[in-house]
Amino acid sequence: MKRIIMTLAAVLIAFAANAQQSLWGNGEIVSPEIHPDNTVTFRFQAPKAIRVQVTGDFLPTQKVEVPGYGTYDAPGMADLKEGPGGVWEFTSDPLASELYNYHFVVDGLETKDPNNAYLQRDIANLMNYFIIPGEKGDLYAVGDVPHGTVSRVWYHSNVLGMDRRLSVYTPAGYETSKEKYPVLYLLHGMGGDEEAWLCLGRTAEIMDNLIAKGLAKPMIIVMPNGNTKHQAAPGESAEGMFKPYNSGSFDTTYEAHFKDVIAFVDSRYRTIKKASGRAVAGLSMGGGHSFELSLNYPGTFDYVGLFSAGLGIRRDNGAGYPYPEFYENTDEKIDRLFANNPKLYYIAIGETDFLYDSNKALREKLDAKGYKYEYFESEGGHIWRNWRIYLTKFAQKIFK
Repeated sequence: MKRIIMTLAAVLIAFAANAQQSLWGNGEIVSPEIHPDNTVTFRFQAPKAIRVQVTGDFLPTQKVEVPGYGTYDAPGMADLKEGPGGVWEFTSDPLASELYNYHFVVDGLETKDPNNAYLQRDIANLMNYFIIPGEKGDLYAVGDVPHGTVSRVWYHSNVLGMDRRLSVYTPAGYETSKEKYPVLYLLHGMGGDEEAWLCLGRTAEIMDNLIAKGLAKPMIIVMPNGNTKHQAAPGESAEGMFKPYNSGSFDTTYEAHFKDVIAFVDSRYRTIKKASGRAVAGLSMGGGHSFELSLNYPGTFDYVGLFSAGLGIRRDNGAGYPYPEFYENTDEKIDRLFANNPKLYYIAIGETDFLYDSNKALREKLDAKGYKYEYFESEGGHIWRNWRIYLTKFAQKIFK
C-alpha cells in the first residue's frame, strides 16, 4: 500500500511540474517587442541553430515563380543575428500602423514564435500576429469602448438537410434594448468558415470601434459558413477535428439555402425585416456569392459589397449543380437588380489582385448601362489587409 501511495505521489508531482512549465517557460524572452518608434524586435532562442530567419508581411515582398501559374509577390525574409545564450534577434525598420503576420524559419524548418501566444488561423495555416498602434492598428485592436457580443448559434437548413453554425455579432446595448437592428450578412472566402471574418478580419474589434466613434450605425453582423458540405468550422461539429479545406464552396446550393439563413436570423433576432435593413458583402468567393445573392433575390438587400469578388469563375465541375438557375441569365438579373435602385452597390479590389480583370469587366458592364455603383481600388492584392479596409469603409456607408 505504501508503495502505491508513493507511486501516486510521484505521478502527481510530475503532473504538477509539467503543468507549471506553462507558467515559467520562455518567460524572459520578449518577442515581438514593439518599440516607441514602431520598429519591432523579434527574438528566438535556438543555441544549436545554424540559421534563423523571420518572414512576414511586414517585410518588403519578393517575387516567387510558381511553375504553371506565373510570378507572385511573397513575403520577404530577414536573417536574425545570434546573441548571448543562443538568442537570435532581428529589428525591423519603422512600420506603419497595421496588423502584421509572421513566422520563423529555423534551419529551413518553419515554426511559430514560442514567445508570442497570439495566433490567427487562415484555413489550415497558423500565423503569429502583432499590431502596430495608430489609425488602422487602433481600429483592429480591442479598444476601451462599449463591446458587442459574439455568439456561435445553430440553425437548420431545409435545403441542405442539416444543422449549421453561424457566428453573429450583436452591437453593444443589444441585450438591454428593444430596438430593431439592420443586418449585414458578411461572407468569407474559399477555404474559410464562420470564424474567418472574426479572427482574420477583426470584425468585432472594427465594429466596436466604429460604432463607439459614431462612424457606423449599430448593426447585427451574421457570418455564415460558406462550405455547404460542412456544418461548422473544423472541430466545432460532430464531424470532428478534420483538417481545414475547401469543400462545397462555389456551389449553387449556397445561394439556394440562403433564405434559410435569413429566415432564421429574422426569427431569432430583432431585425429590420426589409431590404433597407439588409446588406450582403463578402470577400473573394464570398464576394462571388454576394454578387449572385443580390441578383437572385432582388428586393432583399439594399446594400451590396463585393470585396475582391470571385467573378467569372467556372462553377460547373462537369457534373452540374442541383440549382443551375442561380448562375444563369446574369445580364437580365443585373437589369432587374438595378431597376430596384439599390442604395449602395460597392466594388473594391487591390490593383494587383488576380481577380482584377473580372471585376473590371463587371464595372465596364455597369458603366455601359449607366448603373450607379461606388468603386474603391487599393494597393496590393488578394489579402486580408485589404479586406479589413473594405469592411471598414463599407460599414460606414450602410444603413445611413
